[in-house]
Amino acid sequence: MHQIIVEYEGELRTKAKHLQSGNEIITDAPVDNHGKGEAFSPTDLVATALASCVLTIMGIVAERRDIDLKGTTSEVTKVMGENPRRIAEIHVDIHFKFDISNQDRKVLEKAAHSCPVHQSLHGEFVKKKIMFNYPS
Repeated sequence: MHQIIVEYEGELRTKAKHLQSGNEIITDAPVDNHGKGEAFSPTDLVATALASCVLTIMGIVAERRDIDLKGTTSEVTKVMGENPRRIAEIHVDIHFKFDISNQDRKVLEKAAHSCPVHQSLHGEFVKKKIMFNYPS
């Protein structure tokens, strides 16, 4: 069973459709790789997937522990390498809206590093840095 259909639309653009929900995502090649850069690039989606996965897994753990993560955000930076052109590093800076106890911080940080996307990106090929920023 196909869960996602991706169609090449020309001019270095694709449209991906999630069959269960009907949601669609457009990708464009980035400007530095012959594209228009008018949408997420495929490598942007990989970096975004890491941040989304980290927040989702932390959210699952937070719900179990009655921790409010609503409003928590992440900033993602993707660093490209060359020869071959690939994602060399992904930096995820997580910003918590509310203060969290030291014990809960440790649990959430462990959960973040266990997310499936993090586990799927081999550290030998993609350096992953996750920073946790708590309110003062």
